[in-house]
Amino acid sequence: QVQLQESGPGLVKPSQTLSLTCTVAGGPITDGYYAWSWIRQPPGKGLEWVGHIAYDGSTYYSPSLKSRTEISRDPLKNQFSLQLSSVTPEDTAVYYCARDKSAGINTVMAGTLQAEDMDYWGRGTLVTVSS
Repeated sequence: QVQLQESGPGLVKPSQTLSLTCTVAGGPITDGYYAWSWIRQPPGKGLEWVGHIAYDGSTYYSPSLKSRTEISRDPLKNQFSLQLSSVTPEDTAVYYCARDKSAGINTVMAGTLQAEDMDYWGRGTLVTVSS
């Protein structure tokens, strides 16, 4: 059984950097043919793929967020992290981490989130961007 847990500040000021960490239990993030994803859901809107880091350390980002996004990992802690810079109130959302059983291939090829490929999810954490 794989478990994911998001952590990080719930409030970030405009123009600052949003930083979140996902801690994974139940297996090393370097094993298997998976991608470890960040997904967000703004209030009243649908799910949006932010990006992922694959089992081999390669990263892919949503084109609309690519210039502001960095995803990294710490295999020793079995964690992966999201940094989103220059945030605005439009970045306010519930942020989820999830495991992609297709290694992220389907989402990258489609250009949009393929939610059916996400087999394990964290509970999500609300991040509000406000001064």
